[in-house]
Amino acid sequence: METYRSLTIEEIRHLEQRGCAAEDWSAIEVAADFTPDHLYHVTFHGNIRLGVFDKSVEVSKGFARHSGIRNAILCDVSVGDNCLIENIGNFIRNYTIGEECCVIDAGTVETTEGATFGAGFTIAVLNEMGDGNILLFDRLDSQLAALMVKYEHDKPFTAALRNLVRRDIEASRRDRGTIGNRVRISHVTEIINTHIDDECEIVGANRLSDCTIRSLPDANVFVGSGVVCENTIVGSGSSVVNNVILSNCFVGEACVVADGFTASSCVFFANSHLACGEACAAFCGPFTASHHKSTLLIGGMYSFYNAGSATNFSNHAYKLGPMHHGLLERGSKTASGAYLFMPAHIGAFSVCFGKIMNHPDTRSLPFSYVMADDSGTAVVPGRNLVTVGLYRDIRKWPKRDLRPREARKSIVNMDWLNPYTMSGVADGKRLLEDLMAADSEPQERYLLQGMTIRAEALKRGIRRYDMALRMFMGEAVKKWGTERPLSVKGTGAWTDLAGCLLPESEEQQLVDDVTEGRIADIDALTRCLHDIHLNYDNYSRAWAYRLMLDYYRLDNLTEADARQILGDARSARREWYDEIMKDAGKEYELGDVNAEILRRFHDQIIQEKARLEDTDGPVPTNPL
Repeated sequence: METYRSLTIEEIRHLEQRGCAAEDWSAIEVAADFTPDHLYHVTFHGNIRLGVFDKSVEVSKGFARHSGIRNAILCDVSVGDNCLIENIGNFIRNYTIGEECCVIDAGTVETTEGATFGAGFTIAVLNEMGDGNILLFDRLDSQLAALMVKYEHDKPFTAALRNLVRRDIEASRRDRGTIGNRVRISHVTEIINTHIDDECEIVGANRLSDCTIRSLPDANVFVGSGVVCENTIVGSGSSVVNNVILSNCFVGEACVVADGFTASSCVFFANSHLACGEACAAFCGPFTASHHKSTLLIGGMYSFYNAGSATNFSNHAYKLGPMHHGLLERGSKTASGAYLFMPAHIGAFSVCFGKIMNHPDTRSLPFSYVMADDSGTAVVPGRNLVTVGLYRDIRKWPKRDLRPREARKSIVNMDWLNPYTMSGVADGKRLLEDLMAADSEPQERYLLQGMTIRAEALKRGIRRYDMALRMFMGEAVKKWGTERPLSVKGTGAWTDLAGCLLPESEEQQLVDDVTEGRIADIDALTRCLHDIHLNYDNYSRAWAYRLMLDYYRLDNLTEADARQILGDARSARREWYDEIMKDAGKEYELGDVNAEILRRFHDQIIQEKARLEDTDGPVPTNPL
């Protein structure tokens, strides 16, 4: 631990000769090896602590300057070893600055009394008129935020969870701002009540007020020119650049917010990329992407989502205010110019087209096209299951997870053939079959909850849903064999908790444990969530086994049954590849891609089909 001492009379004289002044020289402490040689035109107020200035620091890649303090006013500030602080337009007040930092050409850097650094403020997500449902703090992740939103009307649970969060905030409370080690700050107008972790870089920002900027050794944060952040927390590995304006927001791990994007009362998690457009009261789960100036995300909950240009959502039906909201389940997209009138609930991996006005609920029709037409809203069930877009999406997400493995707070399960999605597929298949059976005569169009489905689309939907189920069951047999699971956990309904796939029974148990005090702190709660995620395969196996028994009307699985399931799965997978190749051919016929791109894609599909045949071996008999 470094020892500090008072300034000597000679050092004070030396400082005064260099244009320095102090309200009280005796209130200044310096490191044992301190020398005043690199301090010029510095005014000290209040209690000051200074390290040594005996080496150069890198101010830009390949460019180093000697540490020191020049042209600055410091009030109640602690400065670590070998910092470079110069040209402070106003002052630095109530801050602890780490080692080897650069603070250059900054206006005001200050902590005021009662600063919260962005923690403890409740924002209203989804229902813009609500009393607030997400309590901001720096350890927030997508699952904790989803629990806060999903159970906001469960008052005992909400009170218990908020109590855990507030205790966590209180345990880490600080009375002054902190700038960590090796932080670079330059050309910033104002930094007020903001905590900045190690290695972060803030260049050209206009204003950071009541913020926390978190980082890790391999995942620092960059805040760039023109940025205004107020009452906002930014997580490790993220970038906020180019005239972004954020108010009352949380930006999670490895997110990019750029190019004039504006947001108010929003949360963004794990690898989301937002640029040019705007968001309000939006819950943007993992891999939410919006890149266009004319796009507005408002009053919606999204994950693995891609917003087309000019996408818009309406959360304001008439005169009672912007209270409406909706959910687009994982993997959904909106086409250019799409409009969705909330409330609405769009099933997983679906695509929305046109101006949809009748509050659709397609949760039991995943992988669908949902389109505005002359009759209102038309649905093409299962259409997106066999598109090149889906094929590319399910392969790109694992490659685009930029979070270091030790820094993955939010749980992101990227399994696309999973019990939650397949539950929707199984429900959709039954729903379509019942719809067709309800009419004694074949219909040209079928009506479902105000939406129309063409007869041919309905038949293809049944076939495609069946194809997905067979693929899923084949994967289950390959992974787990034929033995009955030891646990029945997972055989019931499933849910998607903002990226974490889990049985509803496990989520409810978690909620009960928080409400009744069996989970005592945030650490225990996040451990429980990660334990559930680690058991995903066991839960998924139980659900898949029950599905296979029901689908094939069996009491148990034998090796002969498994061979049939694998054969059906191979047939389904071939059919899937063939339809994707056909979809790619349509894009070529439209003239949107050249022959070489189409040939390479076809070669890739052919190789995957060949590997499918090569990997068909004996049926495993032991569980995972």
